[in-house]
Amino acid sequence: MTEIASKNGAMFRSLRSNNARLFFLGLLFSNVGSWLQLTATSFLLYRLTGSAVTLGINTALQFLPMLLLGAWAGALSDRFNRRRITLVTQSLMALQAIVLGICDITGNINVPIVFALTGMLGLVGAIDNPARRALVTELVPAADMSNAMSLNTAVMTGSRIFGPAIASALVGPLGTGWLFVLNGISFAAMLFGVAGLRTAQMFSPAPRPAGGTPVRDGLRFVAHNDRLRVLFIVFTIVSTFAFNYSVSLPKLSDIEWGDPKYFGWVLAVTSVGSLFGALLTARLAKATYRWVAVNTLVLGVANIGMAWSPNVWVAFVWAIPLGVGGAAMIASANSITQQESPPDMRGRLLALTAVAFLGSTPIGGPITGFIADSISVQWSLAYGGFISLAAGVYMMIWMWKKGIERG
Repeated sequence: MTEIASKNGAMFRSLRSNNARLFFLGLLFSNVGSWLQLTATSFLLYRLTGSAVTLGINTALQFLPMLLLGAWAGALSDRFNRRRITLVTQSLMALQAIVLGICDITGNINVPIVFALTGMLGLVGAIDNPARRALVTELVPAADMSNAMSLNTAVMTGSRIFGPAIASALVGPLGTGWLFVLNGISFAAMLFGVAGLRTAQMFSPAPRPAGGTPVRDGLRFVAHNDRLRVLFIVFTIVSTFAFNYSVSLPKLSDIEWGDPKYFGWVLAVTSVGSLFGALLTARLAKATYRWVAVNTLVLGVANIGMAWSPNVWVAFVWAIPLGVGGAAMIASANSITQQESPPDMRGRLLALTAVAFLGSTPIGGPITGFIADSISVQWSLAYGGFISLAAGVYMMIWMWKKGIERG
């Protein structure tokens, strides 16, 4: 029992902090709304066009700013007050949701308007992501940082259990427009949580001095660290091709499982698995490279299994390991970057992981949409699974050759 306790920590130990409890509660409610909007946007675009390519383009527009600006946004979060940045960006994201909802409710909605508002969301989100995630590291002492990052992933993925399911249940009686408005209102919880943080109880590092080459410094830090370099290679490749669910699942649900609304329910069940994966990672006293590699393999197998599920019930079965593997890989990769990062570079490294995970979507999303429309809807999901398997095997071989985490 003592040996087990030395390897693992209390799963919710970060919640001893009042600031962490307040922040994560606001994040939970806000992200239920965000997943509500993401699911509703897929419903809306698929209803308007019936095209997976359109879904892929919209996804690309949302995350292209992260690819182009994410690293600089990370430098910004290391230079200025992360709490103030988060308050501004969350307010702007609430405004975007309400404008989208009004356009839809009044019948003034079309694909170009959705694309334009999605691009605005992506621009604000590129600034918000590293600041908000780096703010998590200021809520708890360094010893609990890995746990806090894993709980952050748990909240983000746990909210996905409810958001898509609520969207699937309410899209019929309410329509997509009111779902967008509900998301806009949900941001009030996050704004309350961030505004209410007790600054005297925060563990804020000294801001990065002005000037210098902050982005290049962050890239050099990763490039010269063999362990982080391999982690980022695997993380980027898998993120690009294995997480495009909002592109492939709506069409897979419609063509293979008989109802496009199954997309929301499958995503919700996947999120149950994601919650377990994030909490299992939170239980670890320290995230490991082996944990990243194993869960990359789990993610790959589950992608392939879901792609050829003959009905939605089999898809639900595969959704659990799909969520576990994906969330555990993300949470542990984020934790490792923070474990190996100097305090004044945390925002930049979190931004680089966001660029790898979200910024790669403008590449993977359209490719996935093209495969779904032109080749096979099953292969639009499965090809990412085979790439994940290859990446996981590569990481295992690298660990074996370097003697990392043996025994």
